[in-house]
Amino acid sequence: MIERLLNLLAFLLSAGRPVTADEIRYTVAGYGQEGDDAFRRTFERDKDLLRRLGVPLRLAPTDLWEVEQGYVLRGEEYALPDPGLTDEERAALWLAAQVVRAGGQAPDQEVLFKLGGLPPMFGGAALGADLGAAPRELAGLFEAVTEAREVAFAYKGKSRRVQPYGLVHRRGHWYLVGPQRGDPEARAFRVDRLSELQVGSRPGAFTRPRGFRAAAVVPDAPWEAGEATTEVTVRFDPEIAWWARRQLGREAALTEEPGGALVARFPVAAVEAFVGWMVGFEDGAEVLHPPEVRRALLDHVGLP
Repeated sequence: MIERLLNLLAFLLSAGRPVTADEIRYTVAGYGQEGDDAFRRTFERDKDLLRRLGVPLRLAPTDLWEVEQGYVLRGEEYALPDPGLTDEERAALWLAAQVVRAGGQAPDQEVLFKLGGLPPMFGGAALGADLGAAPRELAGLFEAVTEAREVAFAYKGKSRRVQPYGLVHRRGHWYLVGPQRGDPEARAFRVDRLSELQVGSRPGAFTRPRGFRAAAVVPDAPWEAGEATTEVTVRFDPEIAWWARRQLGREAALTEEPGGALVARFPVAAVEAFVGWMVGFEDGAEVLHPPEVRRALLDHVGLP
């Protein structure tokens, strides 16, 4: 019964117009298989229950001649007003939602989005830390960092020799930070993607620069991690522009359109990670450029 009521609510809210009992019977899952009398009894019970729960279900004409009546549920009458939660209140609510689980499942984050979004300091990251590497590999890297030993490993199909300046944990993953031999620029390498790790035998093989901050090298967003970058242009609808602003990194160039939509240009190094992020916006965001990245997103969601 609960599933049928939820299906009925979803249909009425999405219809945007009065719908007849026959439309409900043959469209909403849970009604169509019943006979005429059984459908009428079930539907009358469901209507009474919804009204007792405070759902403003109304009858309205289906056309200008007012010959036929249909059922309508207007979103503005059914939705709760914005509670106006502060960032601190949303942070407390987010933490409580992660700790308290019903039926072994954490609450859907979409509920928190409807209450004003996730608190900015969390940004959707997991509450617990995922080490992202085998304990032995991570222990070897910690030893290399603390004793200034060079490390060698394979990464994205290439052999690397790196001076490990530090290890940083961000968004559930560990990153090794340091320059490759012969390259003065420090880079970040995701630890769970390296293989064939070898730790050098000589301690003190290099000197870490004074004042160096490994965290400053790790990209703000997952799609920024990589070597070659492509500039991507994305348009975000006005309704979700605020959320996109919170997640875009420092490199993004933002332009707000008159209607409130946001156009963002920013570098993408990991297209797969970028596509995974874009899927969360559903049809509220559109990749405008380049064509190959737009195609990658459409292929991922199965659109022509």
